[in-house]
Amino acid sequence: MIEVLVVDDDTRVARVNAAYVEKVPGFHVAGQAHSAAEALRRMEALPRLDLVLMDHYLPDETGLAVVQEMRRRGHQTDVIMVTAARDISTVQAAMRQGALQYLVKPFAFAGLRTKLEAYADLRRTLDGGGEAEQSEVDRIFGALSASAEPDLPKGHSPTTAELVRRALVSAEGPLSAQEVAEETGLSRQTAQRYLKLLERTGRARLTLKYGDAGRPEHRYVWATRA
Repeated sequence: MIEVLVVDDDTRVARVNAAYVEKVPGFHVAGQAHSAAEALRRMEALPRLDLVLMDHYLPDETGLAVVQEMRRRGHQTDVIMVTAARDISTVQAAMRQGALQYLVKPFAFAGLRTKLEAYADLRRTLDGGGEAEQSEVDRIFGALSASAEPDLPKGHSPTTAELVRRALVSAEGPLSAQEVAEETGLSRQTAQRYLKLLERTGRARLTLKYGDAGRPEHRYVWATRA
């Protein structure tokens, strides 16, 4: 599980963001904080912390000041800014201080889910270690700019793609086109078409299930599941 600290001065917003985080497979909220001082105390106290969702407007300091202090203390925890601050100077400062992503309030669950899924994908890429060819370096640097849905070709519906995506993300294991169809209410042919699209764009992975005889069954799993 990826352990997350949610930092926001508004307790209600912090609870909503924490609930969003918990809805994304592979993520767990380790704690919440509502000020810079509390955030730093939490970081020191938590036995493990992987990611901080950092608000910028805090009552005692800015979120970026907290990030600076984190680094000064030797905390290498990853940071995604989640804030209403949208001036270019703040965005640029966040980039320079190593924030991996920047999510502007207000946002829907899908916006945060996209960032978290891309972050999980990045962690899996980096956990492999070793040396990287240019293609792998490009993949690492491009991971956090991934969108929730691929650019859909003509004749494909974002709503239908989202139905199929949800079915894969919520599944405990790989699903066949028939199982996706039953889960979403789509026809098997439609489910198969969108599964192939998600596989081609790298959002889903194809696995093969071999039976006693005949052709293997094609099954799909969401590529950024933890």
